[in-house]
Amino acid sequence: MKTPEQYRESLREMRPNVHKFGELIKDVTSHPATSRVVSGHAQIYAAQHDPQYQDIVTKMSSFSGERVSRYLTLIESMEDMWANSRMKRLMFNLTGTCTGGRCVGWNSTNAMWATTWEIDKERGTKYHENLKSWLVDAQKRDISVCGALTDPKGNRTLPPHKQKDPDMNLHVVEANDKGLVVRGAKVQIAGAAASHEIFVLPGSGYKAEDTSYSVSFVTPKDAKGITIVEARHPSDMRDFEDGWDNPVKCGGITQGYVFFEDVFVPKERVFMNGEWEWTMKNIMSFITPYRSAIGGCVAGQGDLMVGASALLARANGLNEKVFSDKLNKMTINNETTFAVGIAAAARGKMHPSGVWTCDPLLANVNKIHVATLPYETKRLAQEIGGGIAETGCMPSWKDLESPEYGELVKKYMKANSSAETRVKLARLIEWLTLGSGVPGTMHGGGSPDGAGMVIRANSDLEEKIKSVRRLIQIDEEIKVEK
Repeated sequence: MKTPEQYRESLREMRPNVHKFGELIKDVTSHPATSRVVSGHAQIYAAQHDPQYQDIVTKMSSFSGERVSRYLTLIESMEDMWANSRMKRLMFNLTGTCTGGRCVGWNSTNAMWATTWEIDKERGTKYHENLKSWLVDAQKRDISVCGALTDPKGNRTLPPHKQKDPDMNLHVVEANDKGLVVRGAKVQIAGAAASHEIFVLPGSGYKAEDTSYSVSFVTPKDAKGITIVEARHPSDMRDFEDGWDNPVKCGGITQGYVFFEDVFVPKERVFMNGEWEWTMKNIMSFITPYRSAIGGCVAGQGDLMVGASALLARANGLNEKVFSDKLNKMTINNETTFAVGIAAAARGKMHPSGVWTCDPLLANVNKIHVATLPYETKRLAQEIGGGIAETGCMPSWKDLESPEYGELVKKYMKANSSAETRVKLARLIEWLTLGSGVPGTMHGGGSPDGAGMVIRANSDLEEKIKSVRRLIQIDEEIKVEK
């Protein structure tokens, strides 16, 4: 397994193809726009060598029997799914933000494991064998793999084959005995700059007219024809600053627009090509474990908000007991999303391919909680922290360090702690609640409206009505207009 420095060096060896603010980033490990997302993902490589965290972030490979990164393994049991939630919570504790350049690719691998097994069983294809060969090799190389689902989509009322521009959804433009040529884009891809490879899934459930869009594969991030534009802009540019204005040096998330301009994909790296009947199944195989474990993500960041709020209260000269009700509510929010995700795993079942599938009802209930409860936690963190945290109304680090007036700034910024400590805590809360530390709680893993549709489909309303009829003995048929 790679060390953090080996991970960074492997990224430096790749072809530069990441852009930001009109500039080609020649080294993603050192450029201020991408260095923090790399540092955050490097924390995973550090943790897998740390006895304190090794059992959470690594697992014995089902193929080699050797210890490998958990992000490159199959989720083969309920316990593996629990470890998924624990690991995501841990990584937010360690980095303060999302390490999406690993978890989405991991989820994609497991979703496609089930899908390729089903396609091969019915169609006699070799997709499952392709996926297994790639995964065994990926474990040996200990690579970071981001996942890419979201297409630009174009006009949302039209399917891909009716779009004026056919490239609005990534699609196959040529197929031969050697592989595929694909064109289009995947957008808002978390952690692309910190990854070695990109795992592409179909972005929606398609019909027979959209066979060319029903494609899945994995490709090196720096393959010929791939251009990446980083799209997430740091709030108030503080992610580019030094000192206390940049509160978390080891974490940060980026969102990339990944453009595919006639990219060649070797046939051994293709996992779906035209099998539109499985596209919706694949989406469901992806979202259930993802929406279960994302409760661990927001709980992990919520842990930091609880700790930072209590500590800032002390720095302001207040006993945190004054805010016990608010801190309790924040803790309840954290544990709710975490626990519902664990429950979704516990109520899951084994897919015939050997991967664990979570309960779709609870997984999507968790998505609804993830899209609401963290915002209350953030509001409470701002309430406890006071105006210094919520408004960011404080001089910059450079002003605190000014040889001309810095001592005056420090004098009037101190409270029950030094100015430095108080500003660090306030900047951290600002970063976690308003800035680049905010994870995609609303739309990460899909929209709440989409989750609501799955909930309605799995809530079994008629069975609940039958229970009421049995309980109070109602036989009368009650009709309403549809």
